[in-house]
Amino acid sequence: MTGNWLILETSGRVGQVGLARGGAVVRTVSLDDRRRHARDLAGTVSSVLEAEFLRPVELNGIVVGRGPGSYTGLRIGLMSAKALAYALNCELRAVETFAAIAVQAPPQATSLWVIADALQRHVYAQPYTSQENEWRPAGDLRIEPVAAWAARLRAGDWVSGPGVTEYAERIPRIGSLVPEADREPRIESIFRVGMRSQMLARPELFALEPLYLRGSSAEEKKTSEPCR
Repeated sequence: MTGNWLILETSGRVGQVGLARGGAVVRTVSLDDRRRHARDLAGTVSSVLEAEFLRPVELNGIVVGRGPGSYTGLRIGLMSAKALAYALNCELRAVETFAAIAVQAPPQATSLWVIADALQRHVYAQPYTSQENEWRPAGDLRIEPVAAWAARLRAGDWVSGPGVTEYAERIPRIGSLVPEADREPRIESIFRVGMRSQMLARPELFALEPLYLRGSSAEEKKTSEPCR
């Protein structure tokens, strides 16, 4: 991945666009913090390319975060990445956002949980373990009540992710918290994980969906309403 790579991360409150050249991130721009990704994303991508004197056809590939996270943000980011990769006939690599957050953990951590708010007092939670200086999943990503997840914490575990701020008071003191600055995915981390991810084949590109594990809020509300 030593060419020109566009990097999109829209899982959180503040979306990000980055560009990597020669194997290193050279530019990062944050989107409007009011989460208007649909309005800002295309224009920001264009301005990033212009700032680096690149045309879209000079991109070798796109790396995109696929969640979990904001349902609307993820769909905008993934649809944009898929459309660009298809139109430019370039590579597309999808990165699990929690994997990018995991690589930002302190070097002394060996056992880590990454969590995010899943609404209604539930969290997205996934355990990771450090093996040979690389963070690997130690279990599946799942949604569960925050109390049930907190009961599974063990002495020596570290906790990271955007859910820490939301549920800090529910995290037992046996867990160590990753510093706040490292709990949100950075463009450099998305790119780092993307470097070791597989390129998506064309059928996989079309089938790519956000890692959300549940329907949108509107879909859940509709299914919970009684038939009339």
